[in-house]
Parts: sequence; structure tokens; C-alpha cells
Amino acid sequence: MENIPIYHLDAFTDRVFSGNPAAVCLLPHWLDDADLHAITKENNLPVTAFLVRENDQFSIRWITPEYELDICGHGSIATGYVIFNILEPSWQKVNLKSKTDLIQITRTDDWITLNFPIKALEKCHSFPLLEHGLGLKPKEVYQHRNERCFAVYETEEEVKQLKPDIKILQQLEHRGISVTAKGSKVDYVSRTFYPKKSISEDPATGASHCLLAPYWAERLNKTKLHSQQVSSRGGEMLCECQGDRLLISGKAVIYMQGMITR
Repeated sequence: MENIPIYHLDAFTDRVFSGNPAAVCLLPHWLDDADLHAITKENNLPVTAFLVRENDQFSIRWITPEYELDICGHGSIATGYVIFNILEPSWQKVNLKSKTDLIQITRTDDWITLNFPIKALEKCHSFPLLEHGLGLKPKEVYQHRNERCFAVYETEEEVKQLKPDIKILQQLEHRGISVTAKGSKVDYVSRTFYPKKSISEDPATGASHCLLAPYWAERLNKTKLHSQQVSSRGGEMLCECQGDRLLISGKAVIYMQGMITR
């Protein structure tokens, strides 16, 4: 029987019961995929991040109850919190080695910053299924391949009041669907939906800003942006566009910690 340390955190927030929940598990070595997925389903959180230490960096995998992710913003913010506040309090930066990328995480005071790739945007001229599923015609729609898309609305209130029909949105190819508008107190607001996941609205999302931040940076003619995700739990992000990279900063707070016994 081996014990696995586990931490339950809320990311993109500085208070519990808000932001996006995530678990971080510290493994002595990689377990079989079946075990990783079983732990994730037992946790029943939007994502579980699994870490294996390799000297001064960590290998990481992010797994949801439905599938494994190539990249995960809130799971990385939660991981950064665990490394900087529990495992290595003297560190100011660390590298996470995923299956597809090497992600640099840094900290400044309570803010944890991820270095993510910016995704190329393509404007969509007509998207009837998306408009029908969202229930309100947007001003513009953009997509990154058939992976993610976002709809732009006139006001923050329109974004807050949307009541999407998830069954209709499930018919789209896109895994992630965001809605956004200029904010009243921040640069922009957003919500993000994953129609094929059991939790269909993501409380606070990092990856969607790889599309949203470049769009708003051009619209507002600024590279540093303050964003809020206006889901029921809410989330706060600082974004900075640097060429083809995006710096996404957020805070995290620990809710619970313990041991998984196997």
C-alpha cells in the first residue's frame, strides 16, 4: 500500500468556494493509466493534475473525469501554488514537462504566471448552430481550427444572462466554446462551456484566454489585460501578450489536503 499526497485547491481566485477546483497529486513514479483515471473519477473534480518530480522540474499530466488534456490553465495554477507554497517555498520559477510542451511557471507575490502559446484565430462568417445553442446572436464569432471558438457580444450583461442549450452545443465539433464582451470594470469578461463534459460550464478557464486575450489586445490596443470569468463561481486573470506567447496570471487557495491510500 502506498500513500499519495493530494491537495484540493481553488484556482484563479483568492478565496475558497470560488474559482475553479482542481486536485494536485504527487506521485513517486507514474502509475498505470487505469489507476490515474480511477483516481480522477474518484476525485470528481474538473481536473486532477498528476506530478512526478525529476530533479528541479516536474512531469505533469492533467486528467478530467472524461478525458486527458494536452494543457490546462487552472490545473497548472493549482500546481504552481503547491510547488511554491508547500514543496519548494524558496523557488520563484519551475518548469512543468507535459506530453506536448515545456511550461514555465513563475510567481510574483501571490500571483502565479503561466507561459502558454497563443492560438491563431479565424473569423467565422456564419455559425447558425452556435447562435441557436447560445440563444442570442453575437456580433462576431472566431475559432481556432475546430478545437475552440468564441462569440463576441455587446455588453457584459448579455454574457452574464446567457442560458445556452447544451444539447444543441454538443452538436458542434468544438470542444470549448467561449462567450465574451468588453467589461464594465475590467478589460473583458468571458464564460466558457465544454458541452461534452459532465460539468458543462467551466468556472474559470486558462486555455480559452489563448484566443480571447489576443483578440482583446488588438481591439483595446493594449498588451496587458485584466479579465474576469463571470461564471457562478467567478474567476480573475491577468493576461499579457508577448509575441506568440501569452502570460496568464492567477491566484489560488488551498481548500483541503490529505493522502490517497491504495
